[in-house]
Amino acid sequence: MAGIKNIIFDLGGVLVDINYHLTANAFKKIGFSNFDELYSQYIATDLFENFETGKITEDDFYGEIMRIDTKGNNKEAIMGAWNAMLLGFRTASFDFLQTLKGKYNLYLLSNTNTIHLAEFNRIFTEQTGYPNINSFFTKAYYSHLVGLRKPYKEMYNYVLQDADIKPGETLFIDDSSHNIEGAALVGIKTHLLLPSERIEKLGL
Repeated sequence: MAGIKNIIFDLGGVLVDINYHLTANAFKKIGFSNFDELYSQYIATDLFENFETGKITEDDFYGEIMRIDTKGNNKEAIMGAWNAMLLGFRTASFDFLQTLKGKYNLYLLSNTNTIHLAEFNRIFTEQTGYPNINSFFTKAYYSHLVGLRKPYKEMYNYVLQDADIKPGETLFIDDSSHNIEGAALVGIKTHLLLPSERIEKLGL
């Protein structure tokens, strides 16, 4: 791809299959009738934003969920519902990443949290045998560790500065139009990955 030296990949919906409806349905089953109003691919209330930017701990997260809930659920039930959205990794896409390492600097940029990252790595190791996701990238940026979150431009500026890369030489691939718009605001080239698309078919 002409002029591109760096590629930043989203995780969920790009390298791993995600179904937010499964988590919404799982929370409904344990007593949350309005979970869609609290969290989705495009919406995150303060509780979830704070969790995904590391402002609160896992215990804080569980405690607040149990405070909102009136059904007496425990941590295990909440964890199961929260992780229900995480499906299988796109192993062909990870195989493709290996072929890109000599051509581009590869980065990962994900809105996530301590619970999901632990489950991501567990599933990843189970499916691929690799110890963790990070080994495929020059550097991985996770919102709860950085303290910032997509689609805010501060997150993209942080990655550009930390990685010492130029926006005009950088391609960002994400499955959310909100996140794509945020990256474009700071001059990063973008590609919105559609549900039918896979990165290995993009001609990178």
